[in-house]
Amino acid sequence: MLALALPALGALIAEPLFVLADSAIVGHLGTAQLAGLSLASNVLLTIVGLCVFLAYTTTAQVARLTGAGRERDALQAGIDGIWLAIGLGAVLAVALVAVADWTVLALGGRGDVAHHAVTYLTWAAPGLVGMLMVNAATGVLRGLRDTRTPLIVASLGAVTNMILNVVLVYGAGLGIAGSALGTMLTQFGMAAAFGIIVVRGGRARGASLRPHARGILAGARAGLPLVIRTLSLRAAILLTVYVAAGLGAVALAGHQVVNSMWGLAAFALDALAIASQALVGHGLGAGDVTRVRAVLHRCLQWGVGAGVLIGLLMAAGGWWIAPLFSSDDGVRVATALGLAVCGVTMPMAGWVFVLDGVLIGAGDGRYLAWAGMLTLVAYVPVALAVHAWAPDGGVGLAWLWAAFAGVFMAARALTTGLRARGDHWMITGA
Repeated sequence: MLALALPALGALIAEPLFVLADSAIVGHLGTAQLAGLSLASNVLLTIVGLCVFLAYTTTAQVARLTGAGRERDALQAGIDGIWLAIGLGAVLAVALVAVADWTVLALGGRGDVAHHAVTYLTWAAPGLVGMLMVNAATGVLRGLRDTRTPLIVASLGAVTNMILNVVLVYGAGLGIAGSALGTMLTQFGMAAAFGIIVVRGGRARGASLRPHARGILAGARAGLPLVIRTLSLRAAILLTVYVAAGLGAVALAGHQVVNSMWGLAAFALDALAIASQALVGHGLGAGDVTRVRAVLHRCLQWGVGAGVLIGLLMAAGGWWIAPLFSSDDGVRVATALGLAVCGVTMPMAGWVFVLDGVLIGAGDGRYLAWAGMLTLVAYVPVALAVHAWAPDGGVGLAWLWAAFAGVFMAARALTTGLRARGDHWMITGA
């Protein structure tokens, strides 16, 4: 389990480092630029998040097929997933450019904040093809229980992204557009590296490299419940951004930093979920229910324990973290208060992320879709109450994160926990 989780941890942390690097570099351009990045990055993360099924379903499919001894079919499913990612990424990139202005306006962006957000989205949109290819290829390797290769590629990508952003933002004087361009180029480079690795693996196992309509459609059908599940999650996140925007530019800028740190912690905890996806899928494919239950219990122990440790570091370190991202005293206070709230709720988040990974690895997408919508229904009135009554600035941001990291995550913990107690999700075979 740890042999899979530790490399996955490095790879998952490398991804949110893209956002953190962008935030740190853009943040010193000004508060309006950082607030604009907050809106734009959340739109991009929403799109990529809705397509995370490209990684999750591929991981589960490849793990089950390898557990059943069908490696050629496993690689074929993975290659079809990459073709699906390419087509979907191209369509979404064009659509994003067309609706960038409307999207930013709908999220509450105004004036200079809206201008910077639209600029970032326009330059970053083509990179969606690379981002989705990376998701699909990473899912193939995880299903093969190879988490070291994604670690290497993601680490090199994070370093490259940071260098390109500094050069383009400050050296070339492109401002926030340079940050988007640097991230886009990095994603295409990572996609090319992953593509070469998966193609070599497919050829070695006799899989065809041509797109197969049946396999692509099967992947799309399998991913639909996870799209609904992720839609509920991203809707909650976008609602949080909308409320933060209503609390003023200081709160929105602080939210960008807090949200970036939350993403970093979430991806770190998600390393255990990635390990559980591969192990649960492989175990169910091999018909080993006892092993699957053991994986569940051990991952929960590690998830809650890691959540406690990360939460302590986040809550205690907020006042030292905030100055790294902004010179505005108001933004620093808002950031520190938001991080304190996140730290308190992080152990519960560890529980949620692990159970989510276990059920995804088992292919229990339908339940996760229904549960996701129920948790969204529980969160909406609480978030709107914060929008209506919370004060502007740091205190309002603290209330907002209490609603998201507290109420929303508690609802997710309840629904996934009740499901995991039974055995309806443990369907064996490939």
